[in-house]
Order: sequence, then structure tokens, then C-alpha cells
Amino acid sequence: MISTTNVSLRYGKRVLFEDVTVKFLPGNVYGLIGANGAGKSTFLKILSGEIEPNTGSVEMPAGQRLAVLKQNQFAYDDQEVLKTVIQGHQKLADVMREKDALYAKYDAGTATDADGERLGVLEGEFADMEGWDAEYKAAELLSGLGITEDKHYSLMADLGASEKVRVLLAQALFGNPDVLLLDEPTNNLDAESVLWLENFLDNFENTVIVVSHDRHFLDAVCNYMADLDFSKITMYPGNY
Repeated sequence: MISTTNVSLRYGKRVLFEDVTVKFLPGNVYGLIGANGAGKSTFLKILSGEIEPNTGSVEMPAGQRLAVLKQNQFAYDDQEVLKTVIQGHQKLADVMREKDALYAKYDAGTATDADGERLGVLEGEFADMEGWDAEYKAAELLSGLGITEDKHYSLMADLGASEKVRVLLAQALFGNPDVLLLDEPTNNLDAESVLWLENFLDNFENTVIVVSHDRHFLDAVCNYMADLDFSKITMYPGNY
């Protein structure tokens, strides 16, 4: 779940949002719609914390995790495709990285008792986050989005623009986030991948907020529409 209370945002004399109070609940896919320039993508950035509103607040229950479809296709060029997906769950990725560093110390014969104690803690956290299945689940997402297995260990820099978009979408979907924010997720997807994404969201049990110009996609996945108009958001049950 994620909600806003009295959120306002102005750029000079232009008012994008005025005292927006809205709640997005688990188990629903919300289509955020409105005219071009109304501020749909900006509102997602407020929800994610990338942009601070002038007034008001965004609330999400403690311990919940939010995932965002990233837009910078070059941000992970020096990383492997599979590891880029796993970074969608940043805490898990950090634990895996620290574990690998500690095991390298054991291989080099330089590990200390403190390293052993820390490794025990990390292994517990790793198991709690189902880390043993991480690579399998990441690969499953990539394959569903049309990234073939032979590219899973390639560098992101070696992929084409369309493939990078798919990897970043897999990253957002990875690890069952509590809140999922998707800005134009069907861009650069073929019909088969769009259908796969529709099925994925149909079975997703947490909160999804999506911005898309693809009306068919909105009809297929949404059960609420959040209409951004005149600096307010009005919620309507049903699809587009």
C-alpha cells in the first residue's frame, strides 16, 4: 500500500498537484491517466521519493519495498544482465555482494573470526530473502520478456536499446515488491512480451501503479483508474 496526504507541487506559477490525498491498496492495478503534460510521470517520481512535493507527504508501511521501472538505459552498462535484474531487490543484492567479498577472504586465507560471524548473519538474511532462488527467478523474468538465456551473463553494454528496456522491466518486477511503479512498461515490447506482462500483473498480489499510452494494455491489466485532471486525482473503479 502507498498513499499521499495533501501533496502539492508547483513549478513557478504552474500548479501540477494541489492537495492530492489518495490511497493505492494491495491487490489492485491502478492506471494513472490524464492529458499529456498533466504530471503523470512526475507523480510517480513523487511516490518513489525522487521528487519532493512542496507540501504534503507520501506514506508507505514500514518494511515494505517499492520498485520502479528505471528509465536510464545506460546506468548498468558495466554489469551483467542477470545481476542487473537482481539489483531490483537492492538489499538482497547488497547481501550477495558482501557475502562474495567475505568468501573471497576465506579463499585468500585472510578471513578473521569477525568475518565468520558476519558471514553467519548474512547467510541468515540471504535465506530469509530466498536468495538461493534469486538467479533462477531473475532468469525466468528475463526469458518471459524475450531475453534469451545466452544473453543472461552478457554485459548490459552489449545489449540493444530494446533489450535494455526489457532487462530494466525485469529488474522492477524482481523480488515481489510491495509497491510497483511502471512508467510506459510496454515500450519496446513485442506482442508476446506484452501478453506475458499482462499475465504477470494479473497474478501479482501487491500494489501496481502504471502509466501507459497503450489503452489495450490498460484495459487488460487495470481494475482502477486514477484520473489526473485539474491538479487533482479522482479514482474510478474499472479499467480504461
